[in-house]
Amino acid sequence: MFAIVRTGGKQYRVSAGDKIAVEKLAGNAGDTIELGDVLIAGDGGELKDAGKIKVAAEIIAQAKSEKVTVFKKRRRHNYRRKAGHRQQMTLLRIVQVGDSKVEQKAAPKKEAAPKAEAPAKVAKTEAVKDEPAKGVDTKKETKAQKAEPVKKAATAAKADDKPAAKPAAKKPAAAKPAPKK
Repeated sequence: MFAIVRTGGKQYRVSAGDKIAVEKLAGNAGDTIELGDVLIAGDGGELKDAGKIKVAAEIIAQAKSEKVTVFKKRRRHNYRRKAGHRQQMTLLRIVQVGDSKVEQKAAPKKEAAPKAEAPAKVAKTEAVKDEPAKGVDTKKETKAQKAEPVKKAATAAKADDKPAAKPAAKKPAAAKPAPKK
């Protein structure tokens, strides 16, 4: 069964299982929506009453379409303007085309999710309380500082094996000549 639906000022021929990109629609990924403006519906060569047909779709993602470059120029006036635009769009998977009722499976997910997330939010706020406020300098050990005691121990072990090196002889500082006048 297929249907022609209108959304975002454009018309799309859809059937169950199709994926389409339409103008931005309200909702999050995983939500089920109903495309209400059905223009024509049919099954094979037969047309059916479009008023009774419902089209259910699941939102796959909210995304941006390809970039469109807008370039304006006026000859001999040194006028050039270049801009880009990416239109917001929604990717849909058509779940059902027919006259049966549309299932609202997004609502149960929302009810179950806050119960599971509530303890996680409390844990996050407690972790934030332990951290100092922004702008407060705290000393954090870097990798070099953590490795420093290991290096000291290694050099101390080497020093025990070999006799200490003789210090280099200091050279006398050369006197600078006085500037000529």
